[in-house]
Amino acid sequence: MNPDEPEMADPVDGSRWVRMERRLDASAERVFRAWSNPEELARWLPERVEGGLAVSARTELLWAGARVWWDVLDIHPSDTFVFRRPWGPDDRLVTTVRITVERVGYGSRIQLEDGPFPIGEPDGMDAWAAAIETWAVALTMLKAHLDHSVDVRWRR
Repeated sequence: MNPDEPEMADPVDGSRWVRMERRLDASAERVFRAWSNPEELARWLPERVEGGLAVSARTELLWAGARVWWDVLDIHPSDTFVFRRPWGPDDRLVTTVRITVERVGYGSRIQLEDGPFPIGEPDGMDAWAAAIETWAVALTMLKAHLDHSVDVRWRR
């Protein structure tokens, strides 16, 4: 997998997945904490987090004018964080996101997988495209925050 480009599988059922990988200078523990700890998550992705990021918990991520829920499905401390999240204007399409972090040398590798996106259904293709853009930007913001101590979130 080219770490700079999303991998887009073409399964028989016509669904699509978003798969991305990034290398970071930050430790695997710090990268995992950035996803799994509400206070750390709010430092680089949303403006605010409501709720805890615990298994079976619903957490709300808030931005100015936007609100997205995450249902945490599974956490393996220090390496895997799995949650469901909605896409589209009415939240009908819900996908499963798997974040995997591993130690590589003095830094880490993060792999993100999101799907399936049923592109044959209404709004499926738009949601898939939005996910590619959303996760590419999110991983860039994460790297900027962890490796360079820079907050590159948009401000209104």
